[in-house]
Amino acid sequence: MVKKSIWDDSRREIDCHKWIESQRAGYDMGETAVRSWIRDHWRGYLRAKWLEHLQGRTFWIELDRNDFGLLLSKFQDQPVLLDRVVDRLKSGQENLHVILWALDYNIPMESVLAILLALDINSRRLSYQFYE
Repeated sequence: MVKKSIWDDSRREIDCHKWIESQRAGYDMGETAVRSWIRDHWRGYLRAKWLEHLQGRTFWIELDRNDFGLLLSKFQDQPVLLDRVVDRLKSGQENLHVILWALDYNIPMESVLAILLALDINSRRLSYQFYE
């Protein structure tokens, strides 16, 4: 199992973003580029890492160890629905978007809610920790 740190990995992403933005500007963008990455990319980045953790692909040490590989064992009787819900979450949608989608397509709400409750997306958010 691969174990990684979200903080270390995100710092590499930030450094890459800072380099690209500095090259575009022609000077070191410094803290401005760091803050822009956090503002524009942190939520999507964290969501992607959280889903990797749930899928059992990468163990992110800052995330709940009990969530690791959760999607490998739960809802295997509903793989298509699970894939559709996870795809929506990967694209940045929230629980309400998934519920509205399910209502629009007459998908059994009990199944959708069971998946959303197990994933518990709203309690899995981390705030970015700035380095001094």
